[in-house]
Amino acid sequence: MARVIVHATVTLDGFMADADGGIDWMFDVPAAPEDEVVVRRVMDEIGAVVGGANRTQTIEDGEVPYGGMLKVPVFLMTRSAHEPVERDGITYTFVVDDIEQAVESAKAAAGDKWVSLLGGSISRQCLERGLVDELHLDIVPILLGGGISLFAGLGQRIDLERLETSAFAGETHLRYRVLSPEGSGRAGIPSTA
Repeated sequence: MARVIVHATVTLDGFMADADGGIDWMFDVPAAPEDEVVVRRVMDEIGAVVGGANRTQTIEDGEVPYGGMLKVPVFLMTRSAHEPVERDGITYTFVVDDIEQAVESAKAAAGDKWVSLLGGSISRQCLERGLVDELHLDIVPILLGGGISLFAGLGQRIDLERLETSAFAGETHLRYRVLSPEGSGRAGIPSTA
């Protein structure tokens, strides 16, 4: 069964992009080979992606999830119907206003692999609906002081269980299981830490 994860690189103050949506700061941090191993391990497990579509429902160069390094199906939330787009060996399927359908379609496509949720709005919507199994956060040692927050506006408490922590030259990697309100593991997924 596919596991649904929020996988994001964020600053120490919790921003995933600057105020204009820029992420250039991500590339200013030196990474150790161990950092790359942690991130690669997560990426190797991803079988599908759910994100948000741009207003024109096109796939621009800077909008390709994981820079095109993953050749997995991508499901994009949108407000109006659009035919799937094929680009560089990746199929982008547009899902109209139904985040649960997008996640279910991504899980079916991912098989036993993981579904990665991209973007703050998508991640918050899925957390609010109880659709997220784990958080995988790569935290860089930068304080932006403002920008686009990953979790701002969530509007509810969500308890987490730490599964794994590692820190190397440039990043701290955190992995948490999302707990149900009763404090038990989500969907019976055992820890693999």
